[in-house]
Amino acid sequence: MTEACRRYTADEMMSVAAARTLRDGAACFVGIGLPSTAANLARRTHAPNLVLVYESGTIGSKPATLPLSIGDGILAETADAVVPIPEIFNYWLQPGRIDVGFLGAAQIDRFSNINTTVIGGDYANPKVRLPGAGGAPEIAASCGEVIVVARSSPRTFVEQVDFVTSFGHGRGPGDRERLGLRGRGPVMVITDLGVLEPDPQTCELTLTRVHPGIEVAQVQEATGWDLRVADEVATSPPPSPRELEVLRDLQHATAVKGDG
Repeated sequence: MTEACRRYTADEMMSVAAARTLRDGAACFVGIGLPSTAANLARRTHAPNLVLVYESGTIGSKPATLPLSIGDGILAETADAVVPIPEIFNYWLQPGRIDVGFLGAAQIDRFSNINTTVIGGDYANPKVRLPGAGGAPEIAASCGEVIVVARSSPRTFVEQVDFVTSFGHGRGPGDRERLGLRGRGPVMVITDLGVLEPDPQTCELTLTRVHPGIEVAQVQEATGWDLRVADEVATSPPPSPRELEVLRDLQHATAVKGDG
C-alpha cells in the first residue's frame, strides 16, 4: 500500500464501509448524496451487476459521475430503462421488488426513525425546513432492508427526532408489523466513526463496529443518547488501495463536471 493510500479521510472510510454492504446483483434504491457515493463505488468495485434505481424512474443507471440530483440527465442517459415515477413506486418499490434502500438522514434516533423534514419548533414554524421526504418514506417502508449513511454528531443522532419522515422501528419491536410495513426496515447505520445495528430483541441501535483509529468513547460522545455497545466491537478493515483509487477518481470526475 502506498503512503498516499494509507491516508484517508473519515468520509472515505464511511463511503467504503457503506459500499461493502451491497452485494453484486442486488437492486438498490439510491438516495442522493452519501448513499449515492457508496452505491456507485460498490458498482465500480466488487458489485458490477448492482442495479441502481433512482426515484426519477431510472433503472440500472451507470453514471460516469455522481448525479447532482435525481433529475440529473446522466441517470437517464446511462439507464437500462426509464419508467414513469408512479411505476417505480407502485410496481417496483411497494410490492417489494427492491432489495435494499440506501438513505441519508438529517436526524436519526435510537430506533432508526429518520427526519429530513424540519428541525426545531413545530412543522408550521420550524427553525430549519429541510428538503423533505421525497421517496424516502416509501423506501423505508417497502425495500427488503434499509441502510442509512450519516455522519456522527449529537445533532444528527438524537434522542427523539423532531419529525418522523421515514419510519424505522418506531418505538421498538412489533411497530413495523402493526403498521403492515413490508420491509425489514433499517438493518445498519454507517457513520464516519463506525457501524450501528438494531439489537435483535429491542430494535435499539447498538454499536457493533468502529473504524480504524476510533475509540468506542468517541462514538458515544457523538451520539445524543446513551448508546448501547455490543459485547464485542469489531474494527472495520481499512480502505484498500483499489477502493480509494476508484472513489477518488469518481469524486474528481464529478468535481470536473461541476466546474464545467
